[in-house]
Amino acid sequence: MSTIPLLDLNAQYRSIKPEIDAAIRRVMDSGQFVLGPQVQALEEEIARYCGTRFAVAVASGTDALELALRGCKIGPNDEVLTSAFSFFASVEAILAVGAQPVFIDIDPATYNLDVALLQKHLSKRTKAILPVHLYGHPADMKSLMEFAASYRLKVIEDCAQAMGAAINGKRVGSFGDAGCLSFYPTKNLGCYGDGGMVVTHDASLAKEVFLLRAHGSRKRYRHLAIGRNSRLDELQAAILRVKLKRLDQWNKARRLRAALYTSLLQKNGLGQVRAPAERKNYHHVYHLYTIRTPNRRKVIDRLEKQGIATQVAYPSTLPSQPALKTKIRSQKGFVEAEKASRSVLSLPLYPELSAKQIEFVVQSLRRALL
Repeated sequence: MSTIPLLDLNAQYRSIKPEIDAAIRRVMDSGQFVLGPQVQALEEEIARYCGTRFAVAVASGTDALELALRGCKIGPNDEVLTSAFSFFASVEAILAVGAQPVFIDIDPATYNLDVALLQKHLSKRTKAILPVHLYGHPADMKSLMEFAASYRLKVIEDCAQAMGAAINGKRVGSFGDAGCLSFYPTKNLGCYGDGGMVVTHDASLAKEVFLLRAHGSRKRYRHLAIGRNSRLDELQAAILRVKLKRLDQWNKARRLRAALYTSLLQKNGLGQVRAPAERKNYHHVYHLYTIRTPNRRKVIDRLEKQGIATQVAYPSTLPSQPALKTKIRSQKGFVEAEKASRSVLSLPLYPELSAKQIEFVVQSLRRALL
């Protein structure tokens, strides 16, 4: 029986093993392991890649969100508009700075927050918007930035799943006041542990995040703010520098495999399965290839019996999370987010996935739906 994982990080490592091992050895030989030359070089390379003036490395994507919010002076009594359908870190960061999340339902095609609904949820306390570029497809940043400018709102982009995604050639993370990256191992650009980064055009914001990530200190034992320990280590930075050179190539491979999936779904007459959408002039990087399918539980079970891994991202909306019951005011009416939570299913997708494996997944999916 074939075994097809959702993601094969071992295959990726084998393809770049000599370079990765050499990069790790260089760090080990240097004796410097935290916030050294590898981190500084990575920050410069990421800023160039994203098209921003600055990049500040931190310990995780979640920290990137929280520190970006703090750097934008978002805090208690402020409201932040964000998607009702995302990973928990998006709302967790908002709550961590003392602000209140206000959830927005999603566009059913792209799964990103529906910009047309922002006006409905605007209040005098609204200070920022936190869009999530879910699954690798950019949110509607043109309309969102126009809305934000009209009301002088800060925009913090959650780019955790969308490194390299773009609209008309402009990469995500470069639209708003800040873009937040995650280097969690499963991401399109992932390290071998946790890691994150804040990218921005704003020198004062970059300076603030730089301060906050190291206990509020620029000079040893002199602390100018209450910060935190959120430092990216040299080993992870060295690994990421090797991988960054291949990111566009890997994203291209993801796009080709996503196109094959979509073509095969159509050829196999799987009209009841909705393939991912991609807006015109939007560059989707397919962090996940997420379909909508009827009878999801049956499909998951039958694919699992064929050795095919799947993932449900996400099985519930953010407003329905138990941890938020006493943290947010009651909000309802997330019709599209709730529909998505009941029907989305991510299929295996990674640069090393073969055409034969994709054909096997689609054939197995067709049989599962008979």
